[in-house]
Amino acid sequence: MSEQLLQINQIHADIEEKEILHGVSLNINPGETHVLMGPNGAGKSTLGHVLMGNPKYHISSGNIIFKGNDITGESTDKRARDGIFLSFQEPLEVPGLSLESFIRSAIRQKTGRPIRVWEFHKELKKAMDVLQLDESYTQRSLNVGFSGGEKKKAEILQLMMLKPSLAILDETDSGLDVDAVRLVSEGVRAYQREQKGALLIITHSTRILEALHVDYTHVMVDGHIVATGDSSLVDKINEEGYESFIQAAGKTEGAN
Repeated sequence: MSEQLLQINQIHADIEEKEILHGVSLNINPGETHVLMGPNGAGKSTLGHVLMGNPKYHISSGNIIFKGNDITGESTDKRARDGIFLSFQEPLEVPGLSLESFIRSAIRQKTGRPIRVWEFHKELKKAMDVLQLDESYTQRSLNVGFSGGEKKKAEILQLMMLKPSLAILDETDSGLDVDAVRLVSEGVRAYQREQKGALLIITHSTRILEALHVDYTHVMVDGHIVATGDSSLVDKINEEGYESFIQAAGKTEGAN
């Protein structure tokens, strides 16, 4: 059995003294695909930000173990260098910094080594071909003037180039048309095929999952993971929604 890549142990986390996560535990092994679903306001995106070390969120108890090391108190940039990647629901625009320069800088910081320019451009073109992104995008300011679909493709391009051990994709398929979802999914598949990386996919929609093998599905309600299953749990949610999970969570809280 592979050594666990990520262990989330009874994490309680808050923002502005309001607790959002109430004792969340989750284990992810190398190469696995985990899906986190749940109603709006359940705390799904909060978990992603907590794992990435967003300083706005405070962990009051519990810990996070990544590659055997306790990273609970580590900074965001240290976690990124260690191999954690988070895509955002709404990617930031950075005027004056080209997409190519951003990726090159991120790779240098992650590896600590100089980049061979020819090899970099060869790999960048290969990844852009998968996503059907025109090469001109690499010289444009990061996400400035990009459509929603182009921003999401640019993030998956970063994922493919940075090759993290764990990728957290937060609503990556939100607002995308069918063709864009297909291309984004192909980029995610290429990353996982070549890097053997693990995925934590946070989503409301299940379109991005259609082209991926799902190992585990988790349902979060009110800051608690209330159910875990295989890919069949996704089908149940599509058919029945979250009402039964919400009711079960309410009964559990009432019993406590």
